[in-house]
Amino acid sequence: MSADGSLATFPSDIEDIEAYRAAARAWLANNAPRFTDHKGLTEAEDLAFGRAYQMLKSEAGYAAITQPRRFGGGGGTQLQKVVFALEESAYDLPINYFAISLGQPIPIMVEYATEEQNARLAPPAIRGETIWCQLFSEPAAGSDLAALRLSARLDGDTWVLNGQKLWTSYAQHSDWAVVIARHDPNLPKHAGLTYFFLDMRSPGVEVRPVKLLSGGSHVNEVFFDNVRVPDSQRLGAIGDGFKIAIHTLMIERYSVTDLWGSGPNVRQMVEGLKTCQVNGRPALEEPAVREAITEAIVNNRALTEINRRAYLAMAEGKQPGPEGSITKLLTAAGRLRLSRALMNAQGPAALELKPGGEPRTDFTLGWLSAPPSRVAGGTDQILRNTIAEKVLGLPQDHRPDKGVPFNQIPT
Repeated sequence: MSADGSLATFPSDIEDIEAYRAAARAWLANNAPRFTDHKGLTEAEDLAFGRAYQMLKSEAGYAAITQPRRFGGGGGTQLQKVVFALEESAYDLPINYFAISLGQPIPIMVEYATEEQNARLAPPAIRGETIWCQLFSEPAAGSDLAALRLSARLDGDTWVLNGQKLWTSYAQHSDWAVVIARHDPNLPKHAGLTYFFLDMRSPGVEVRPVKLLSGGSHVNEVFFDNVRVPDSQRLGAIGDGFKIAIHTLMIERYSVTDLWGSGPNVRQMVEGLKTCQVNGRPALEEPAVREAITEAIVNNRALTEINRRAYLAMAEGKQPGPEGSITKLLTAAGRLRLSRALMNAQGPAALELKPGGEPRTDFTLGWLSAPPSRVAGGTDQILRNTIAEKVLGLPQDHRPDKGVPFNQIPT
């Protein structure tokens, strides 16, 4: 990958990827600019703006590139997906509202839901008419997802859910959700979980926003009070919840197709530093700054190679593997380091948080919004464990709760 974020190392003998890139770039040049001026809009106006762009992408086959055409997707490959995402990242577009929907829930639905359910639910999500969220984390179950306590009790052919979820992105706008719950506390914690999808307008669902340090509030806590979910909305078998959750997380860790996350890339970093001085000298002459730039380029090229192999495997029909943890770990940490280096170079001016900023160009906002990306989809510590155990083959950590019924684990 070149320093400007363009995809340079994916082999063209897999498909005519450069022709696809040229077509995507031309489509974006013709359509994206009119959706970039969304500063000063209310959230409702911005969402409507985003829906219009999402509909346009859907009509062109770019909204869900890897999903089947019969469900409204593009019927394309993982390589095409990452190429389009990288080209699209050059524009400031209102696309975040749909990132969760099309990044995790819809791919999981396509894998596990029925043909009828997907035919009914996937197309409006791909067009941006509906939004999905992912109800995983809880106050006592984040890194250790299997410690979750949201209960699911079977009542005839309906499940009754009670409990709480936390850190749910865009739940306030969501029409549907995928959710993992505990159906049997007498089983070991990983075995007693089941996976569902549900209507977020169901009676008993309450969404409360959480205010973030960066000023945003796109994450929420969600409460369940006797929420009824038909058994027909169960994904997989009873007890398959953790297995499907891991599948979801593997997809999530590979969904970071822009290896810079939503922070600055090297080109943007260099541009931002051209006008900065440190101790009376140009910031680009400072050894610490040059070291940060070099580290970013080296890490990014390594991650490109890891992702290249992963996308080739997925193109052959294989499931996403644990190597995605490497991408997630280094991307989130790198984003924080890059933003911090820019802030240090800018000096006191970096302390001002300007209204209406965007993390790619406002490096203070990029620094403030980086920590959540190091938690979502697995904390740094969990990712390191996954890399150690699943990639390097090292022994597992000691787990005293392994095999113990969940209701017997001390709390």
